Order: sequence, then structure tokens, then C-alpha cells
Amino acid sequence: MKCLSLLLALWVNAALAFPTKPVKIIVAFPPGGGTDIVARVVGAKLQEAWGQGVVVENRAGASGTIGTEIAAKSDPDGHTLFMATMGNMTANQHLYTSMGVDPLRAFAPITKVVDVHFVFMANPTLPAANVREVIALAKQKPGELAYSSSGPGGAPHLAMELFKRQAGIDLIHIPYKGSSMSINDLIGGRVMLSMDSLVQSAPHIKSGRLKALAVLGPKRSPLLPEVPTMQEAGVAGYSLTNWFGLLAPAATPRETVQKVFVDVKKVLEDPEIRKRIGDLGADVVGNTPEEFAAAMRAESQQWAEIIRAAGIKGE
Repeated sequence: MKCLSLLLALWVNAALAFPTKPVKIIVAFPPGGGTDIVARVVGAKLQEAWGQGVVVENRAGASGTIGTEIAAKSDPDGHTLFMATMGNMTANQHLYTSMGVDPLRAFAPITKVVDVHFVFMANPTLPAANVREVIALAKQKPGELAYSSSGPGGAPHLAMELFKRQAGIDLIHIPYKGSSMSINDLIGGRVMLSMDSLVQSAPHIKSGRLKALAVLGPKRSPLLPEVPTMQEAGVAGYSLTNWFGLLAPAATPRETVQKVFVDVKKVLEDPEIRKRIGDLGADVVGNTPEEFAAAMRAESQQWAEIIRAAGIKGE
């Protein structure tokens, strides 16, 4: 009994002393995308709070599955964290039968960091001024209009596939290795349409290099108050919000997970961070590990049904 009590005391003391060395946040996408940007904003504040280096490590490839597996198999001591997305945690396992891990079992949830506003956008040369005109144009030219995404199975891909299904249109999917490359080719006119987060899209929309057709969530974005929601634009019942959240490998001690949660929660309550994240086109969340876990389980079931019904497959 004394040995057990001593062991528990050591675990608690180790958690309270966390971190004892630099912390790594793995992002499963290239630099410059929304997940990467938010990870760096939060990581910089955690570095100040912890007095230890916090670095973002980009492990891109295979629509986020490579980074997900690397993060899941990292040492479970809290010094490797994972800034995950909706696609990483609740959709990819229903798209890829060859995934090496089950995300919902392989990680200990810490907190959903942000909800991310998505926007439907077009190259300014596209001869369609709104969503209804895009649908009409696509029906005139079935299989001719191309859209870009950050990669097969990611939130931008799923968002557009759901739109195609609900609008009854056929578009060509051009997948890229990350949102930055997807948006660059949209600006360059090599594709005409895309859906992605406002975190990296808003500056291009405000500069006129891209035109916003609709936001995907249930309400308009404060960053683009003049842009309608998809439902307002005529696509009844359409609503999608992406998110980014922090997790640790599943075997990470609960005390360490709780310590990271408390420290991240403090960062997310900082008015400066809330403003920076809001200016990026996202909403701070900061829910508990238990709330985050329950939300992911429910969302995974929803995506399983949607992906199966729509016949969406990872490419």
C-alpha cells in the first residue's frame, strides 16, 4: 500500500512540475495553414507560461494521417502534443481503411482550442457572383469546373463534397498537400472554387484576390458581415464548422493532461489571444477534456453516416 501511495505521489509531483523540457506540438499539415497558425499563436503563449521552449513540428502527408500516427505513437509524457482537426480525429478513420491508429482510442483529449469559420470562395474571374449562379454554371458545364482542397478527406474536401451532393452538381476535385498550396492555385486561377478556413483565406478575400460566396457555419462571420451563410445563399440545411484541438498520446498520465488543460485554458482566456484568434476568423472554445471527448465521439458517428451515404472515399 505504501508503495502504491508513493507511486501516486510521484505521478502527481511529476505532473505539477510539467514541463521539464521543451514541448513539441505536432501539426499534420504544412506550414502556413490554419492549424499551423493557431498552433503557433497558442504555443508562443504557452512558452511564456511554462518557461520552456514550445515548437511546432509539421508532419504533413496523406491527408493528415501521417502526422496523426506519429503524434499517437510519441512518448506519453505530455511533452509531445497534437493540434488536431475535425478531419484528423472524426472523419479520416471512415475514409481510410489502412490507418495505423484509431484516433479516438489513440489520444487523450485536452481541449478543443477553436471553432473555425469556413468560407466558400472563388477566383474573381469565375463568371458567377453568388452560390446560386455557381450551381447554375456547374449544371451547364457538368464535370468541367475544378475545385481545390487541402487533401483528400480533409475538412475542405468533405465540405465541398457535401455541397455537391446537396446542390446536385458535378465538380472536379484537385487535391493539394495543404491549404496554402490549394489557396495559391485558386488565386492563380488553376482552379476556380474552394472551401477553406477564414484563418488563411480572409486576407486574400479582403485584398480582392479571392471573392467570398458564402460562409459555411450557421451564422455570418464578423470578419465578413456582408457575406451570407450557405443557407441564406439558397442551400437549405447546409452548415459546417471545422475545429482545431489539442490532444496527447492516450497513455499520458491524467494529472499531466489536466495540468496542460488548465494552462491552455488560461492562455485562451487571455484577451490578447482571444482578439488575435477572433481576427483570424475563429472562435475560442477551451472546453474540458471530457466535453471534448464526448463531442468527438458524437461527431465521428455523424461523419460515418454522412461519408457512407455520400459515398465519399479517401483518394
